[in-house]
Amino acid sequence: MTITEHSERVVVVGADAAGMSAAHQALRSARADGRTIEVVVLERTRDTSYSACGMPYLISGTVAHQDELIARTPERHREMGVDLRLDALVTDINIETRTATYKNSVGVSETVEFDKLVLATGAHPVIPPWAIDDNGDLTPGILPVKNLEDARQWLTLVLPEESSDSDSITTTRHAVVVGGGYIGVEMAEAMVDRGFETTLITRSSVMSNLDQDMSARVHSALVEGGVRLVPECTVESIRSVDGRVHSLTASNGETYLAEVVVLGLGVRPATELGVAAGISVGDFGGYLPDENQSVAENVWAAGDCCEVIDRITGTRTFAPLGTHANKQGRICGYNVVGGKQQFAGVLSTAITRFTNPNVHVEVGRSGLSTDAAIDAGFSPESLVTVGEPPAVTCRSGHRSQLRSSQTGGVDDSLVYRSSEARILASAWTLRPQRYGGR
Repeated sequence: MTITEHSERVVVVGADAAGMSAAHQALRSARADGRTIEVVVLERTRDTSYSACGMPYLISGTVAHQDELIARTPERHREMGVDLRLDALVTDINIETRTATYKNSVGVSETVEFDKLVLATGAHPVIPPWAIDDNGDLTPGILPVKNLEDARQWLTLVLPEESSDSDSITTTRHAVVVGGGYIGVEMAEAMVDRGFETTLITRSSVMSNLDQDMSARVHSALVEGGVRLVPECTVESIRSVDGRVHSLTASNGETYLAEVVVLGLGVRPATELGVAAGISVGDFGGYLPDENQSVAENVWAAGDCCEVIDRITGTRTFAPLGTHANKQGRICGYNVVGGKQQFAGVLSTAITRFTNPNVHVEVGRSGLSTDAAIDAGFSPESLVTVGEPPAVTCRSGHRSQLRSSQTGGVDDSLVYRSSEARILASAWTLRPQRYGGR
């Protein structure tokens, strides 16, 4: 079956980083070749091309309005030639007949044919069983931070309720953040900024993808910034009062009050459509694209629904980051119209911060931690350089005579393979010597 009696049609499922990068690159590439194609994008929500990384700062009030997070509006996408269909929940794809079926904004099923298909369906937040109420829904007051709709709901939760009772204004509000990764750290900052007494519970250590000595620096900064940290702990149950979360009981036997609970437990690839159509997934549950992002004949995939190649180990991993999604999406855009662009893999480079008037720490990492390097079969050594006072400590136990060139409180961790002079990872924390607020 083909629909080329008109123009070639590319259907993209998903309208955020990967999907819209693919859509616009396909249009640009076709125009450069003097061709005309039709690009249809099906998006289940009403939001497109927004900065998910900025959502904690919208929730904290640092970003004044959600429009500041939107890189390109639906109207602008359409002006640029994309047939963008919002509130379009795709329920089925058929690779043999080259059709995608979706429910439109009023719940009516429609079918669109395609010559080429790009799956950019992203990922689902991990929702633990204790967060679900008897109706199978999230218990009110408990939310992830995955999309703009989540962010809008968070704004209704964190803004103080207006009241004529002056005593209610000073009532302490309690927030529990579950998960100590990037979102956990950033949402802990947001909750403190909004005046919540904030507890962060994490099953290992905060920022556990760093080496322990670097993780400890982040831990200290959060505590200094007013967060109660509960490491090596999990949530076992919750108590609700009047249909809303009231408190959590953790594996350490303690109970923590919580008017709101942030779910920062990570994400899993959203691959249900492709799996139902016979597309393979890997150990992490993501699609397994080749170097051209192809997952089946006439089908490509990009973004958080995909597993990727770690450029250091050569093995597949799951690294859901917007930078990867944008790059993979552009490669799909080139290749759906005949290109041969390749995605070389990832180093899982990422940054975050925790800051308030009392403390400021910025965190960056790229590559493998020492433990991950060992698990990958390397025999690494690692160095930590401390900005104050400048010095270098070698984890093998030898004291180096090297001195740090940093003078502003930058601590660095370098993981390397000395036999090959090969750097496997780098991580750093920055704490300015003088900091008087934002």
